[in-house]
Amino acid sequence: MPQYKYAKTYTEKDTVMGLKNYSACAIIVTATALTLSGCNDSSSNKNTEQVSSPLSEPQKANQSINLSMFKQEAFITEPKIVDCETQQGTKTTCYEFTTSGAPAGREPGPFCPRSTTDGADVSGTWFDKQGKGELVDLTGDFILKLDEYYGDEKWVLYDAKTNKVRYTATKESCSGAARPDVEEQYKQNCIECELSYLEDNFSLTYLIPTTPIVSKKSSRLHTVGIALDGTELSGPAPINAILGSYTIAAFDDCGGHINLHQGYHYHSTTGCTNSAPNTDGHAPLIGYAVDGYGIYAMKDAQGNEESLDECRGITDETRGYHYHAASPSENLFIGCLHGESVRAAGGPPPGNKPPPKH
Repeated sequence: MPQYKYAKTYTEKDTVMGLKNYSACAIIVTATALTLSGCNDSSSNKNTEQVSSPLSEPQKANQSINLSMFKQEAFITEPKIVDCETQQGTKTTCYEFTTSGAPAGREPGPFCPRSTTDGADVSGTWFDKQGKGELVDLTGDFILKLDEYYGDEKWVLYDAKTNKVRYTATKESCSGAARPDVEEQYKQNCIECELSYLEDNFSLTYLIPTTPIVSKKSSRLHTVGIALDGTELSGPAPINAILGSYTIAAFDDCGGHINLHQGYHYHSTTGCTNSAPNTDGHAPLIGYAVDGYGIYAMKDAQGNEESLDECRGITDETRGYHYHAASPSENLFIGCLHGESVRAAGGPPPGNKPPPKH
């Protein structure tokens, strides 16, 4: 049974039109307990691909989702409109997006280096310890100097005799390490998982209001939304738990990683899911939040940032209310939700306490 997460927003009229025009697009979404992700400067990402559809007709204040912005094969079934109810009790209609947990159009990785001599070309990225700015390259030399970087001599993720980096090379080790309570034998490891570890027919379903509904008060969020390549924009990773186990939950250059519950998902945006440049110089679209509002890159074509509210949102005449993502190392995309999200919010079945995400 697919799990239900938050959903995106489109007006009902635009939704029907969008579904008619959707044709080859497929939507991919996955769920995992820990999330590994890594990013570099968007101008130098090894895996950066721009979404082909330009924003030729920018979204107006009706806030409808533009299905043509998603990459082909982003979803495993065509989006459809269903009845739904928000967490605040508002009955409305939602888009139902079902994904496979893999980014459309590219293979994730690389993540962990294999040797202390490996460079940035064969390894991924990680959060900067200052919690802002670009991600840092997870090179072999970075692994070698983790004790200096974090000021703790206990950091040793490599074999001093062979210079080989310890990483999670099996599904079992991925399962034991990619979780908040890391199993003892998997501490002092660089964590990476493969899409092949996911269960057969793995899928995740998101419900997003067809039209955003402004909330009476902003709300916190766990799942942020869906990127234009069909994968999850995840909530903050539990950095203290990860570092406290002397592990690095490696990202690839696009700021994402894989776990067995979410599949591939993002903790940062480095340009890999950006739409084509907007004709007005506005920052490119990267995806949609679970309340249906668009999420755009942090900076516009001139490198400028907007003056944002507490949720990292702003309103303009062309797009209405929308968000701008934070810098890659801030471990968040947006600060809170401006709109209502659906009651079925994803996670484990009822009765199970959901673990923090990595």
